[in-house]
Amino acid sequence: MHDFTLLLDVLFLLLAAILVVPLFQVLRIPAVLGYLVAGAMLGPHTPGPVVDLAVPQVLSEFGVVFLLFAIGLELPVSRLRAMRHYIFGLGLMQVGLTSAAIGLVAWWLGLTPEAALIVGGMLAFSSTATVLKLLVERGETVARFGRISVAVLIFQDLAVVPLLTLLPLLADANASIPLALALATAKAVAAIVVIMLLGRFVVRPAYRFIASAGNPELFTATNLFVVLAVGWLTAEAGMSMALGAFLAGMLLADTAYRHQVEADIEPFRGLLLGLFFMTVGMSLDLPAMMAEAQTIAAITAALLVGKSLLLFLLCRLSGLGLATSLRIGLLLSQGGEFAFVLIGKAVGLSVLDGHTGLLLSSSVALSMAVTPAIGALAQRLAQFIEARMGAEAFGIETSDLKSHVLICGYGRVGKAVAKLLTEHNIAYVALDLEPQRIAAARHDGLPVYYGDASQGSVLRAAGIERARAAVITLNRPDAAHRAVEAIHTTAPRLPIIARAHDLGQSAALTGAGATAIVPETMEASLQLAGLVLRSAGVESAAVDLSLKAYREGNYRALADQKSAD
Repeated sequence: MHDFTLLLDVLFLLLAAILVVPLFQVLRIPAVLGYLVAGAMLGPHTPGPVVDLAVPQVLSEFGVVFLLFAIGLELPVSRLRAMRHYIFGLGLMQVGLTSAAIGLVAWWLGLTPEAALIVGGMLAFSSTATVLKLLVERGETVARFGRISVAVLIFQDLAVVPLLTLLPLLADANASIPLALALATAKAVAAIVVIMLLGRFVVRPAYRFIASAGNPELFTATNLFVVLAVGWLTAEAGMSMALGAFLAGMLLADTAYRHQVEADIEPFRGLLLGLFFMTVGMSLDLPAMMAEAQTIAAITAALLVGKSLLLFLLCRLSGLGLATSLRIGLLLSQGGEFAFVLIGKAVGLSVLDGHTGLLLSSSVALSMAVTPAIGALAQRLAQFIEARMGAEAFGIETSDLKSHVLICGYGRVGKAVAKLLTEHNIAYVALDLEPQRIAAARHDGLPVYYGDASQGSVLRAAGIERARAAVITLNRPDAAHRAVEAIHTTAPRLPIIARAHDLGQSAALTGAGATAIVPETMEASLQLAGLVLRSAGVESAAVDLSLKAYREGNYRALADQKSAD
């Protein structure tokens, strides 16, 4: 007879997810909470079927691994190099100061110095899985606050290494803590160097060979092997598998295979990440949590408020805008999944007692559960601040952007230009004065901000000195004229492409400093004439030649007029 216990557990897991998660989505409740509830239904602390936690827990760890790999695909080394200020600056300050603050509070509340040190470190980490899932679902991983949030999370993953190394040493009075930390750091640096070298001289050539075979199944198998192999390598070096997966994604981010790789791992990432949140739900001791509900709620509230406030202040000190700092502070305020690992090890080594471990794990789980709601609140507050304060809200919002396009006016024409730029992987920043239009764009994670394009301070905040071009799509002639003048004054050599209603406005914009003009009435007439000629049987080549000559004649006249002025 076969033992179908494992199969039955898998069926219960799938059934719970199928029933609960879609219901939550219909009710517009984040899917993360649905997975947590589905897991709690199958845990040992609720009535009904109980699933063995061992198997799904092993598989669920790969959910975070694949998610970090996907994020790495969106962050090539060049972009990561530009983010080093936030990874090793803001990330280091956040982990260091948050650990110290929480550790001191824990020591003041009666924990031993060793326990306070571990508690401070574990609660300084945020939930990589929860935050990145929210960013991916909303398409905000490329938004500025999303990139900086990812940078802080990267450093937190790095900081897990010394904390995991430190934990057993705290239980051994004879251990040499400085020596062990130095060894762990050396191993981490060596592993990263080895991974980067393997990526350049082994992984990329291997992908070229695999792709030339034209076998989709082999390509998918290669993706899985790379993710798991690099994850194993970093785990052997004492780091997290998730960090290794992130590095593996970075290795492929600059290659021509990134889009196919991302499509291949998407099903694995979604399923395993959902399984991770179900295992978190299964581990929640609901009766014990209810008995300590007030204490857990107080710890959770203190954690969320304290981390939000501290990170907000650090972001402001780093020069980030008010709205960006607010979103980052709130989004990273929860505890992280590594806390569950550290709590389990600390309790096993008697560094923490079981009751404290229960309070901490419950508080971390609760903080992760409310993160989607906090993220939605942060989004609304940021939109309100941006609508009221304009450029002042995002401050140096584009300080890490170079060779982007500035779009002045995000109406019908501006949206079309932005979509085409996105299709060709060209970054842009758009300015507009319509709050509802801006709010809708910001809801979709697009770089559209409230600001008057005729003001030099707004243009500089939007990175006009580092832009490759400016596009004026404003409907009002006077507003378009002022914007062209301001841009030409602020950045005299910047190409300015402007929209005009007719040839009369074209001449005015050219005189104000525009490099190229597209008169709408003339272009509409030419398009209509071209369709008529083709319908009349004129060959397409002859029609294109006529339209080209007509355009050149009109633009030459404008150019002659500008030179005469």
